[in-house]
Amino acid sequence: MSRFKRGGTAPNSLAGFTDPRDREPAVPRGLINAARKSGQLNLSARGLTEVPVSVWRINLDTPEEAKTSVQFDGSDRWWEQTDLTKLVLASNKLQSLSEEIRLLPALVVLDVHDNLLTELPSAIGELINIQKLNISHNKLKVLPGELAQLHNLKSLLIQHNQLEEIPDAIGQLAVLEELDLSNNSLRNVSSCLGRLTCLVQLNLSSNKLKALPAEISNMKSLRQLDCTSNLLDDIPPSLAGMDSLQQLYLRQNKLTFLPELPNCKILKELHVGNNQINVLGPQHLTHLSSLVILELRDNKLKSLPEEIALLKGLERLDLSNNDLGSLPNSLGSLQNLKSLQLEGNPLRGIRRDLLSKGTVELLKYLRSRIQVPEPKPEQKEGPVVTAMTLPSDSIVNTHAITTLKTLEYSDKQATVIPEGVFNAVGTSPIAIVNFSKNQLTEVPVRIVEMKDSACDVNLGFNKIPAISLNLCMLLQLTHLDMRNNALVCVPDELEALTRLQTIILSFNRLKTFPDVLYRIPTLETVLISSNQISSIDPLQLIKLTKLSTLDLQNNDLLQVPPALGNCESLRALNLEGNPFRNPRAAILAKGTVAILEYLRSRIPT
Repeated sequence: MSRFKRGGTAPNSLAGFTDPRDREPAVPRGLINAARKSGQLNLSARGLTEVPVSVWRINLDTPEEAKTSVQFDGSDRWWEQTDLTKLVLASNKLQSLSEEIRLLPALVVLDVHDNLLTELPSAIGELINIQKLNISHNKLKVLPGELAQLHNLKSLLIQHNQLEEIPDAIGQLAVLEELDLSNNSLRNVSSCLGRLTCLVQLNLSSNKLKALPAEISNMKSLRQLDCTSNLLDDIPPSLAGMDSLQQLYLRQNKLTFLPELPNCKILKELHVGNNQINVLGPQHLTHLSSLVILELRDNKLKSLPEEIALLKGLERLDLSNNDLGSLPNSLGSLQNLKSLQLEGNPLRGIRRDLLSKGTVELLKYLRSRIQVPEPKPEQKEGPVVTAMTLPSDSIVNTHAITTLKTLEYSDKQATVIPEGVFNAVGTSPIAIVNFSKNQLTEVPVRIVEMKDSACDVNLGFNKIPAISLNLCMLLQLTHLDMRNNALVCVPDELEALTRLQTIILSFNRLKTFPDVLYRIPTLETVLISSNQISSIDPLQLIKLTKLSTLDLQNNDLLQVPPALGNCESLRALNLEGNPFRNPRAAILAKGTVAILEYLRSRIPT
């Protein structure tokens, strides 16, 4: 019986003298054999610091089995096996590629993304059959001129490198359809791109571009152009000639006006949020009749033209965080509009309860104003006696109290609400309370007197540090606005508001997402931007089955939990302005559906 244990290995008497070529290969032989049959070899995430020679010579060297066996069945006929057409070397530690890559001339797909490459071999130009080349997420600062020889290349992905300029060689890729140059250090775009007449998608986002070349208009096949997160302050007029363009992303630049696009008649999406646009005129809208999404959030618009009604196919209009004081009635004629976002505007001409009811009701209201124009009041000499003057010299509109069920004492810079304001209510049921834009340091105690009728309370733009228990007794409340105060927490007693649908807590001092909000299942809208929130609990949010709008912009979120993607009720999720790395800006720019889909894809299985 052998003195070695079963399954053990006998000592190697030649240890230390083994030929390096006889060591265990970095790539299993079975994988190489399978690649000879399928023409595809995937070596991603194997910790490779260099590509084994056997990979480069896979088409040339005779398999080891052929040297030891003289009989082959149908699957082992190595002389009938195919050349390698797809090679994936992604997510390794490769710092360079060998010039022997020329030994794989049949390659159609080469994927070396997520490595440490600082350069590409000149032999890459000999891959004359290649159609897709992914060299993204590396450390490339320059590209070889030999790229110009890849006449069959259709997809070139170079995002997340360190390129400072685009080589003219790219302009010779005559059949190129997809080019991604995002997240580099480009300061200008070469006019050579104008020769890419077959290009369908061009991504230039997250660079340092201050201008686009006029020749870009020669790309007559271009459908998607993404210039998000650059330094553009102007758009060349020639851009208007790109009549195949369907999606245009210009978010997070320095534009002061919307580009005029008279020939972009099939443009479906225009994203120009996070700029400095202060004027939107009829000339900017006249030719955009095919537009489905218009995103203008975080600009400086003070008004909208009546010609907004020309955008008959519009389904989503985002006007959040502008300076709009009113809306044109013609907006109500947009029958296809499903999402109208207005948060962060100082709207004065529309009741708060209408805004809280959503897009459908708001459009219905605007349409009613088109059909029945409001008559202009006649001018009369002297003061109009429609209000009661209180000892504090404040004005309370008694007509609004009795007929509109509204108690308003806003924009007075008052530190307390005068007793006379509450006394004027009498026995009238009050549905809407507006004490915004004052200097209040606490919720008025007498607000509890309206606990049986108040459904809309606006205490925004004050200096209130805490929500009082009196406010938590307004059991009919459906809309609560506490934006721009000094709140550091939200009391658990708020859970008693079992009808609450909308709560606005933006621009406060909250460091955590209030736990009590997870326990109010009627919530449909939670606006809690511009605080200091560092995390959210997606498993709790999922329980809010009616939640359709969640605004978490400008907080301190270091990560977005993938499970948030399972919140299927969400229709508007805003995450911009947080320090997390993923999802990236390009995903955020595509809207809520794309964000949720991305998050779901990252849920561990």
